Amino acid sequence: MEDKLLVSNGCRWSRLPASYVRPEPERPKLSEVGDYLNAPIVDLGSADPNLLARQISQACQHYGFFQVINHGVPIETMEKMLGVSREFFHLPVEEKMRLYSNDPSKTTRLSTSSNIHKEKIHNWRDYLRLHCHPLDNYVNEWPTNPTSFKEIVSNYSMEVRQLGLRLQEAISESLGLEREYINNCLGEPGQHMAINYYPECPEPELTFGLPAHTDPNTLTILLQDPEVTGLQLLKDGKWLSVKPFPNAFVVNIGDQLQALSNSKYKSTWHRAVVNAQIERISVATFLCPSNNAVIKAPIQLIQDQSHPIYRDYTYAEYYDKFWSRNLDQGHCLELFKIMSK
Repeated sequence: MEDKLLVSNGCRWSRLPASYVRPEPERPKLSEVGDYLNAPIVDLGSADPNLLARQISQACQHYGFFQVINHGVPIETMEKMLGVSREFFHLPVEEKMRLYSNDPSKTTRLSTSSNIHKEKIHNWRDYLRLHCHPLDNYVNEWPTNPTSFKEIVSNYSMEVRQLGLRLQEAISESLGLEREYINNCLGEPGQHMAINYYPECPEPELTFGLPAHTDPNTLTILLQDPEVTGLQLLKDGKWLSVKPFPNAFVVNIGDQLQALSNSKYKSTWHRAVVNAQIERISVATFLCPSNNAVIKAPIQLIQDQSHPIYRDYTYAEYYDKFWSRNLDQGHCLELFKIMSK
């Protein structure tokens, strides 16, 4: 049955199916993971632009992510987004399966795991993938059930887009570039959303919600479930759990910002783990360069190293390469490095 592809298919699992079980060396080792006690917090409401630039620069260089507060997105908008996401995944499986597809080129689709036809081991996750900009081009494809879905998700996606553009301006300034540099050089940014659903898992120590990866886009803005910790990031060779900070977003540096900054800023390795007692929702918004944008480091950021680390490429080329591989095949950006002579 096709609906058996979803882990949120209404079954009560007593054991983890064999296709989700990781080999022993690749398991999450949950008992060894500590809390990310010094996770950087950036106050976007700061009245001191120099302080804001320093905070962002430190976070992007040494951590690859930060949690942002005073970001301007209404709390009610965030709460409604999580609520309608949960409603969607609680729908009868037959209703959800109307949107099911494993074709990554589809602009609205429900799917499972990450790349189910290429990967050898699956991940305990279903997700609804939506293209969000220009909104009028895509909103008619979105679910009509729940009835409030389109309105709530439209409002949320517009608010988060504005936040993302502000963050890209602040990141430009933190690199010593003109405020509009990133927004201008990457073209009209695309915007995707992944609404992730991680059901209760019978044996969470044997699998992942998502294995370790970096994001292929420019910037990821993550709304975490405030009640359940599941996001883990790699710091100094150790996995650490990022507890949700009240009313904050987690902002991840993506591969394109690492390349554009000539590796001054790091695309952060992260993964999602699952829970035996409680489901978890997260909403990831991805800001992406336009497909024909040429990704290259500006001359100001190359002078210290004498040469660029990565060759020039278009975002379309990168994205195609990313989706042709398994999520756990290593850092896709390595394929674009200039080999030293």
